[in-house]
Amino acid sequence: MGPVQPLSARAALTMPEGIEEIAKPVLSLLPYHLRGPQARQAVNSIWLSRPCYFCHEIISMGAIVGRVVPLREWGILQHFHTEPGRCRDTTIESATLICFNAFNRPLRYRKKSMKILVTGGAGFIGSAVVRRAIAKGFDVVNLDALTYAACPENVASVADHPGYFFEHVDIRNRAALDRVFANHAPDVVLHLAAESHVDRAIDAPGDFIETNVTGTYNLLEAARAYWIAKGRPDGFRFHHISTDEVYGSLGNDGLFTEETPYAPNSPYSASKAASDHLVRAWGETFELPVLLTNCSNNYGPYPFPEKLIPVVILKALAGEAIPVYGQGLNVRDWLYVEDHAEALLTVLQKGEIGRSYNIGGNNEARNIDLVHMICDLLDAKRPAAVSYREQITFVADRPGHDLRYAIDDKRISTDLGGTPSVTLEQGLEKTVDWYLDNEAWWRPLQDRSGVGTRLGTVSK
Repeated sequence: MGPVQPLSARAALTMPEGIEEIAKPVLSLLPYHLRGPQARQAVNSIWLSRPCYFCHEIISMGAIVGRVVPLREWGILQHFHTEPGRCRDTTIESATLICFNAFNRPLRYRKKSMKILVTGGAGFIGSAVVRRAIAKGFDVVNLDALTYAACPENVASVADHPGYFFEHVDIRNRAALDRVFANHAPDVVLHLAAESHVDRAIDAPGDFIETNVTGTYNLLEAARAYWIAKGRPDGFRFHHISTDEVYGSLGNDGLFTEETPYAPNSPYSASKAASDHLVRAWGETFELPVLLTNCSNNYGPYPFPEKLIPVVILKALAGEAIPVYGQGLNVRDWLYVEDHAEALLTVLQKGEIGRSYNIGGNNEARNIDLVHMICDLLDAKRPAAVSYREQITFVADRPGHDLRYAIDDKRISTDLGGTPSVTLEQGLEKTVDWYLDNEAWWRPLQDRSGVGTRLGTVSK
């Protein structure tokens, strides 16, 4: 690209008649010090600009004005090119605008995308939602406190997308939440931020109460204040993501339905049950348009290496003992994380306000059988001198370890459509392959606090 011309050299690039009226939706997003009398100057001076996502040049109102950092903090993502058809990226953010090129001909017209505020979007499930939402054309504000289990690398593939924004914010900070709502004006909220490791909850239950209960309360109040200030828009939703562990433990038979009474048995599940009740209460008392989903155990790419499946894979590869709690007879239903992300976006768009939906994988397995499956996959893909099954070691069980979880997903499959896309065997192979191919991702995480060591051994 050649040197940037001064504004006077671009004087011939006059704006179309009525451009200020067309640009009003975008001008409303400017910081206050650029509104009012200076708004017209901003239009005429071609100040509203950003880099093209594809060619990386700065384009605005038909003129290339240079290479600078995107003005994401303003919420302005316009795109104008001097040559028709030169670039596919003519999208804008949080406004509907007609795009003109240097010859005052409209290039393209695009309505604004739904903007989703995702909390916990640098975590395992949250990052899958962020990646999927961007791929489906939504704009995403990723709000994350970046605690020990967060990995910004999880969303590296979308970090430079013009519809992606990141906010380093803790949901326990109400003032920061208010700022995020005011600055980004999301259309909906997907609340995934939570402390989620059962063993860590046994060692430090207070962290789970503060984040999962108080943090959810803060987010509900910030969302309610924003929703009221915006005039209670019909399309707003507060979607809270929870776990099937709130239902307690099943015997050898039966399934969890949305009507199953809550009976949490761990500090983690109790904190999530409390947050579920808060969300329901805010829906009933304050008429906040809420949705709630309860999922089974997730697995797939980018799982933080403290849960069962990644622990088995990494212990096996390291030649260390593979720990299995008790006799490995506990049963879980396994949901591939990308299927979960797709289901969450479906509920967000089609779910009935005030209703809850169970999301499962229809893949029940005993822990010991799951471990055997992983060992067999590793035997085939990364063979060692002896089978990895030889490394399995039974250890003391977790206090309050629920025997069995199993989801009845008839409500979501019947009312909203969609079923899991992979079997457990297919999903496990994809997960093992991902770990074998991404050592650069998981190796640094081994040094984080608590990873690779036994937690949650305090007796009841």
